[in-house]
Amino acid sequence: MLGHRASRDILAGGAMQEHPLRAAVLGEMHARPFVPLATPARLMHFAFMADAAACREDRERLGAFCLARGVAGPQPDTRFHHVPLSGGELRWEQHSEFITYTWRIACDHRTPFAAVERPHAPMSGLPAPGPLLVALDLHLLPEAAALSLEDIFDRASLAASIMDGGAALAATDFRPDERGAVRILVLDLDLSPARAGALTQRLIEIETYRTLALLGLPEAQRLAPGLRQMEEELARITRAMRETVGATANSALLDELTALAAVSEAESASSSYRFGASRAYDRIVQQRLDVIGEEPYEGLPTWAAFLARRLAPAMRTVQTLEERQANLSRKLARAATLLRTRVDVEIEQQNRDLLVAMNNRTRLQLRLQQTVEGLSVAAISYYVVGLLGYLAKGAKEAGLPVPEPGLATAAAVPLAVLAVWLVVRRIRRRHAGEDHP
Repeated sequence: MLGHRASRDILAGGAMQEHPLRAAVLGEMHARPFVPLATPARLMHFAFMADAAACREDRERLGAFCLARGVAGPQPDTRFHHVPLSGGELRWEQHSEFITYTWRIACDHRTPFAAVERPHAPMSGLPAPGPLLVALDLHLLPEAAALSLEDIFDRASLAASIMDGGAALAATDFRPDERGAVRILVLDLDLSPARAGALTQRLIEIETYRTLALLGLPEAQRLAPGLRQMEEELARITRAMRETVGATANSALLDELTALAAVSEAESASSSYRFGASRAYDRIVQQRLDVIGEEPYEGLPTWAAFLARRLAPAMRTVQTLEERQANLSRKLARAATLLRTRVDVEIEQQNRDLLVAMNNRTRLQLRLQQTVEGLSVAAISYYVVGLLGYLAKGAKEAGLPVPEPGLATAAAVPLAVLAVWLVVRRIRRRHAGEDHP
């Protein structure tokens, strides 16, 4: 506290500027404190799945609930709120995908787990914010309570252990009773109210988070058949890759592979949040189990041992399917790269063959053009020489002093051929210059 006040004094002096998130970050460390709990006590805990819209509506309903009872409601930016009530209290928490209500209600240690007025009666004043996932009935009773664990719980799934350095005995069978709530019994062997509050909160969190962690199992079971089908389809495509030749056939395989990759990525994207959340929840469960400090009790399985047999296989199933998804994605990417390379090489080969064919055609056209040009020079020269012959004959008959028409025509042949050849050459060069400016 002294350090905190000194910091405020420094800030008030203007020497430092406080980070806008400093209060939120420091407050997060104390956002969900353990509430001291005196023996005997009964806690009814509910967890509801809720999206962002449901969380906003639930906060408003809780505010109205508090206002009607003359107590302060939750602040807009808080995710935890404690509501004192006559004969009990309410602990409200908002998480990323669920909301919890923990009610402390009247408890008679002589009749533990007695039925309330109706199922989930503590929630009668508030509508459920979403689908119910966790319902928990926890009793904290004195050691003197003469109770038989086998009379309360199912012996086949009963787990019990000494906790908190011998200060408490906690037992549960992790099964919903006839009212739909999982029962937890905690016997106070030497618990202070603070330690009792911390222990019961951790036990509630173990049940809540182990249930949330198991949400990944149905998703994994749903995806497993489709994943197996995609793995078989990939194996078929890779076998076909060894036999197909030609760009057309390989392009068809590449289209199939791309479509398969799209389905695989869509499935992975749809399940990645659920699987990641399951891993995070499972880690929280393991952390809470490490903290409660279990010791065996009368040969019964401890909480950690029971969950290791039941929760761990489910989490391995989720992890295995997630790894298969990632492995399939990598194999699809490699196969697509290989096919795309093969198609590109075949297209390049086709382009090279096409260029060779075009070059041959161009060479043939050039030779044909040169032949035509030679014939054109001869034909034009023939007509030019003929015209000159007619001109010489006419001039001779007109009495003009010109050589004999035959001699004049013969002399004009090389000159006419040369002149026509020069003209054709000039025209060809001009056209070539226009094509290549």
